[in-house]
Amino acid sequence: MNLISFVPTNGRKATTAPNMESMFNEFFNHDFPVSFRNGALQKSPAVNVVESKDAYRLEVAAPGLAKEDFEVKLDKELLTISAKKSATTEKNEGERYTRREFSFVEFSRSFHLPDTIDANSIKATYDSGVLNVVLEKKQEAKPQPARVIEIG
Repeated sequence: MNLISFVPTNGRKATTAPNMESMFNEFFNHDFPVSFRNGALQKSPAVNVVESKDAYRLEVAAPGLAKEDFEVKLDKELLTISAKKSATTEKNEGERYTRREFSFVEFSRSFHLPDTIDANSIKATYDSGVLNVVLEKKQEAKPQPARVIEIG
C-alpha cells in the first residue's frame, strides 16, 4: 500500500517547490525540538518541568532508550542530561536489510539551576520511556507556614 500525501492548494497552483516543502516539513514537523549543531540537524527530546512545593521535576520523553544510555551531570549550577544509543550491526545468517528506518539518537540538554536547588539531593529514574530528574528545593526556598510574631 502506498501513502500519498495531499496538500490542498485552494484552487491555486502550489508556489513552493516540492523539495523546499519537504525541507520545511522535515524541520518543523517533529515530535522533538530541533536545533543545529556542527552543521547537522539535531533532535532533542521534549522536556516537561513540573514544580511542587518541595521540588522541581524534569520529565524527559525518551522512549526506546535504556537507563544505561543516559548521563546526568551537574557542573556548578549547570545540569546536563545526555544520552547516546548507537545502531547495532547484529545480523542473522542469510538475512540482509532491504530498508532500514530505525534511527538511533544522541542528544544533550542543559539547564541552569536556580540557587534554591539542593545540589546534593538530585535523583534520576527512568521508567516507561520517561527520564525523571527530581531537583529538591533547599529548606529556605520551601513555603513556610504562617506564624504569629510577638510584639515586644
